[in-house]
Amino acid sequence: MKFQCSSCGLRMDSLHFKQSGLINPKLTSICDICLQRGEKAENFGNSTIETFAKTLLYSFVGKKTNEEQESFFVKTKQDRKSYEAFLQDYDGNEIAEQQVSRKKFNQAIIDSETGKIDYLPDQGRDFQYNLEHLGLKVDFQLNEVDFIDRERIRAKYHYRCQYCGRRGHSVDHKDPVSLSHNNDMDNLILSCSECNRIKSNMPFKLFKKLNDQIPEINQKLVKYENALGTLQEEFEHRRRKLAGQVHLKGVINDPELNAMRKQNKKLQDAIDSLQSDYDALRKIRENHFNTGWKIAQENKQSDII
Repeated sequence: MKFQCSSCGLRMDSLHFKQSGLINPKLTSICDICLQRGEKAENFGNSTIETFAKTLLYSFVGKKTNEEQESFFVKTKQDRKSYEAFLQDYDGNEIAEQQVSRKKFNQAIIDSETGKIDYLPDQGRDFQYNLEHLGLKVDFQLNEVDFIDRERIRAKYHYRCQYCGRRGHSVDHKDPVSLSHNNDMDNLILSCSECNRIKSNMPFKLFKKLNDQIPEINQKLVKYENALGTLQEEFEHRRRKLAGQVHLKGVINDPELNAMRKQNKKLQDAIDSLQSDYDALRKIRENHFNTGWKIAQENKQSDII
């Protein structure tokens, strides 16, 4: 959820207003950026945050008043939207957070707000461009595994995904490169493109834990892949045979040829049905990982609840 800061006027995630307390957390009337700029929460009222603090039994740090701030440090609504979009790009971006601390990021916004840096984040530009023009450098291209090392990994694991067992050629970082910056061979493993996509930035231990919960599904996926591969080869063989017979006979309509077409149609229908079952199982498996990852992220969430 989002709150509006009573000092700068920016609407941002509630984590920017939450501080640890001796017993219960504190909610402040102004954001962490304004606190870092030197403003004092006690000088600003914020009835919305005060109400939430009372409801959640949190301490509220701010002026006890029903009066709302009429003027903000960031003057125009358009400028506030630009900063808000930039903040949202940073919050939860693991690659950026690993390389640029929140304190340093906040300082760049302060320097922009105060004019020390003559640049306002542009909503029409990508995140990296805005970072660079505020003096912040983030390397979003951390995968530096060369072709030879990739081939070594593929040969080592015999072109088999080490997660599900299907055919694979995607070289995957066990600990996501966005978090570990580790391109060493012992951090590399082979996966299929599907597992690589599903895992994405998920920690290796969590992905392996979730994967170990579904061994029967993984075994079924391998059987589906093998069966579909064999059946598709057979269908292609029959299709070529039919084309050859058409060429030899020099006709299109023929009882023998029509019988072959009918057999091929039945085989294709069976393959399509099997492919549908395979895709449904793949979707179930993907949902299993997505749900587990969302639960893990929610447990780490630093929101006010």
